[in-house]
Amino acid sequence: MIVKIVVLFLIGMGVLAMFGKLRFPGQKTLSSAKCKGCGRYRIGRGPCACGKDKLK
Repeated sequence: MIVKIVVLFLIGMGVLAMFGKLRFPGQKTLSSAKCKGCGRYRIGRGPCACGKDKLK
C-alpha cells in the first residue's frame, strides 16, 4: 500500500515537472521588463532607480 502511494506521488511529480518546462505566452515580455543594468524588474514606464537603464 505504501509502495503504491510513493509510486503515484513520483508519477505526479514527474507530470508537474513536464508542465513546468512548458513555455507560457507572455514570458518574453516579463524578461524584457528587467533593467539591463542591475537585473531588477521595472514597474511602469519610467527609468530604473539604479540609473543605468534608459527608456527604450
